[in-house]
Amino acid sequence: MSLLEGKKGIVTGLVNEYSFAYHIMKSLQAQGAEVGLAHLPGKAVERRITKIAEKEGVSFTCPMDAQSDESIVDGFQAIKEGFGDIDFFVHSIAFANSADLEGRFVDTSREGFALALDVSAYSLVPMAREAAKLMPDGGSIVTLSYLGAEKVIPHYNVMGVAKAALEASVRYLAHDLGGENIRVNAISAGPQKTLAASVVGDIDKMIDYTAKVAPMKRNIVGQDVGGSSVYLLSDLSSGVTGEVIHVDNGYSTMGAPPMESFE
Repeated sequence: MSLLEGKKGIVTGLVNEYSFAYHIMKSLQAQGAEVGLAHLPGKAVERRITKIAEKEGVSFTCPMDAQSDESIVDGFQAIKEGFGDIDFFVHSIAFANSADLEGRFVDTSREGFALALDVSAYSLVPMAREAAKLMPDGGSIVTLSYLGAEKVIPHYNVMGVAKAALEASVRYLAHDLGGENIRVNAISAGPQKTLAASVVGDIDKMIDYTAKVAPMKRNIVGQDVGGSSVYLLSDLSSGVTGEVIHVDNGYSTMGAPPMESFE
């Protein structure tokens, strides 16, 4: 029997076939899960998501604006009516102004700071609140983070601060929802050339460097994150909540790079 046979849930943040959300969806489907997609409102996005959904056998999609409480409530109402109760929810949403990812963190504007925190961190809170209402038998929620939440990553800037807030939110949500048998965890994924990552300055150099420094001497691929999502969203991790799981080929364990990485 597949690990997620008979389970169903929603994945957010899928933009294209390079997205972590896409690989998570594919990994969940491979283990027998029925997956629905929540996406940004807008005709262009809807057309793109509909095309992917038809190709990948996804029967349910709905719009959901991470910056609108009303849209989030309406989105989950649509999920309730068109998809039913869920066993898992994947939050793969982040955004910051590109200008705030180019220079110095100290130059971040008040508006840019608020935007990054709102979309990348706070959005998990109302989405988890609404998702929990559709998990009468318990469930699992997973979000996506990055090492910039813990350590300084040049040019990651305000997004690192937002991811730190996201990881703290995971712990508080795990406490709040644990009594309902709902687990909340995060995956801190290594860098990959996704649409979101492309706006981070020197992302190509960062990816090359990571492969040299990581103990496994390679960069992650989407399936690495997808596989860890299967673990966190299945009963295999029934005793795991409030955790940040690093999926970065061991890069985050290194205190200093190997000398050959400078050659």
